[in-house]
Amino acid sequence: MSRVCELTGKKAMVGNNVSHALNRTKRKFDANLMTKRFYIPEEDKWITLKVSASALKNINRKGISAVIKEARANGFLTK
Repeated sequence: MSRVCELTGKKAMVGNNVSHALNRTKRKFDANLMTKRFYIPEEDKWITLKVSASALKNINRKGISAVIKEARANGFLTK
């Protein structure tokens, strides 16, 4: 599976390692992703999602149902 958040669409960014001598080499900044199981009471089932840390904060703030509804509206979650 790719390293993309299923709720927010966050993915890896590209940047530079910068040494003390200011030499620059390419590097990748991966998103802070984790696999979590969530219970959806409206559908009475568990789902497993790969979500970023910021998506978890949104879930804690708004609730899983509201966040899934927004993700489907934005085209990130197709399940």
